[in-house]
Amino acid sequence: MTTVTTAPLTTLADVTAKICAKKTAEDWTWDELASLTGQNPVWTAAALTGQCALNPDQAIAVGEKFELDDFEIKLLQKCPYRGCMSDTVPTDPFVYRFFEIMQVYGMAMKEVAQEEFGDGIMSAIDFSIDVDREANPSGDRVKITYSGKFLPYKQF
Repeated sequence: MTTVTTAPLTTLADVTAKICAKKTAEDWTWDELASLTGQNPVWTAAALTGQCALNPDQAIAVGEKFELDDFEIKLLQKCPYRGCMSDTVPTDPFVYRFFEIMQVYGMAMKEVAQEEFGDGIMSAIDFSIDVDREANPSGDRVKITYSGKFLPYKQF
């Protein structure tokens, strides 16, 4: 009787860990890597950490840069399981601040936006994010701009 052994299957999490490790080792920035996807650094970071699917050209460019095999390149093109953070309050201080902002200002933002646009939501699909440095004499500020298409609720 012969025994066949196989290597463990590679997952998207394995590929994104490999990407992040090589990014760190090579001192590459998300801004530099954005040229591989033709998207902004935030989208590129989301894609290369497993939250967005790359198209074939993007996946090949990333694969060449990060020395990925064909299967790893295919994994980068699969529809990801988005928003896979746990249901608990985030503990990373940077991420927690967004949770805190939503807890304190989320309903107010909803009220102001719906007063302007009506009953609806901001798309997270037809959406963009920009992160910029804003000079300030009391210390530089992080400026984050969300821009999403308004989607009105409809009666049916």
